[in-house]
Amino acid sequence: MEPTEQPMEPVEQMPAEAPEQAGQEEQVPEKPTAKERLRQLWRGWILPFGTEILVLLFIIKFLFFFVIVPTGSMIPTIDSHSVLFATRVHHPEKLQRGDIVVFDSDELGITLVKRLVGLPGDRVVIDSQGRMTLNGQPAEEDYVFYKSNLSADFTVPEGCYLFLGDNRSGSNDARMWRDPYIDGEKIQGKAWFTLWPVANFGSLY
Repeated sequence: MEPTEQPMEPVEQMPAEAPEQAGQEEQVPEKPTAKERLRQLWRGWILPFGTEILVLLFIIKFLFFFVIVPTGSMIPTIDSHSVLFATRVHHPEKLQRGDIVVFDSDELGITLVKRLVGLPGDRVVIDSQGRMTLNGQPAEEDYVFYKSNLSADFTVPEGCYLFLGDNRSGSNDARMWRDPYIDGEKIQGKAWFTLWPVANFGSLY
């Protein structure tokens, strides 16, 4: 017998997917409100930048700072208009003779950089040949190259300090001031390094 052909079952046609309705299309993100933009500005810019400013102000006020030497009174140790790195001095009683100190002069109305030569209670005498004695003993000043014939006699009061420039022949310092002594509260810091000019970059000691 010949095989009988089986009738083919109709294949079920899947309905074609209908295109997405207009209402189901991808929505455009909403623009941030003014309040949200302000919050983003605060978190992204104002807060980090403000924090950096506060840290910088803290460092400058309590740790270290930079100072420009206004005159040539410290030549040859420091040239005029040099930029120095200095650390804050919170306890002036810890300073030592020979330190290079930054302080405010009420008499001159400016910030000065000079050599500390007299501590509270010291007697400092300079003769007409520029030689110094400290409490009756000769003082070694190998940093002074340009001496002066201007003599002086100081007895430093308690709580005060005595400053002279290394360039004795060209320094406006305690020898000329109406009040030669600087109160400890006027001391800002101790200079350590010359940063500018580059040719003089390095330690001051």
